[in-house]
Amino acid sequence: MDLSISHGQAQRLLKQRNLLAITATGLFGLSVLLTLTAAHRDREVVLQPVLAKPLTLSSSHVDKDYLELVTRDAALLTLNRSPSNLQYWMDSILAITDPRTHGRMKAELMKIFNEQNGSSVSQYFTIQALSVDPDALTSEVNGVLHTVVGSKEVTAEARTFRFVWSYSGVSLKLAGFGRVTKDGAGGATGTEPGKASNKSDGGEG
Repeated sequence: MDLSISHGQAQRLLKQRNLLAITATGLFGLSVLLTLTAAHRDREVVLQPVLAKPLTLSSSHVDKDYLELVTRDAALLTLNRSPSNLQYWMDSILAITDPRTHGRMKAELMKIFNEQNGSSVSQYFTIQALSVDPDALTSEVNGVLHTVVGSKEVTAEARTFRFVWSYSGVSLKLAGFGRVTKDGAGGATGTEPGKASNKSDGGEG
């Protein structure tokens, strides 16, 4: 009798062990499949809805809404400066700059820094329109660039600025920016990406 009971218990334990082994094997195969699938799919990061709606980033392309938001913030950062915040202004631009253009960007920003440090010249930019091209990784902002000397505004001129971006993984970086001018034929031409002007009209910064 005891032998029969022991045999039955052994059979149940054997079935449980086999079932666990099959389950573990299945889960391992599923995890391998998911890993391989994830490795061949675009990575996505869902951002918290801090504005009107949540944004989804994919490593295959930059989202148009995301590029618009980043361009808006970059324009406000790069085109608003005063002698009292030049160091913060330069450090903040370099923090979002593509490492491949970091050296050139810093050299150009230093020209503006050295020229306006200790002066009484400030500028601010009021955005009126913004357009982006996610495929070309470029964006443009139109608005009015105001130049202030001391407490007096001396100029208020319509300007268009172009921003050039690089995108790797889900990281969007600034490769260059500059003022768009008109050539003799009436077409739009931009300053060299990453090239800043040290003129008081804002150039790139």
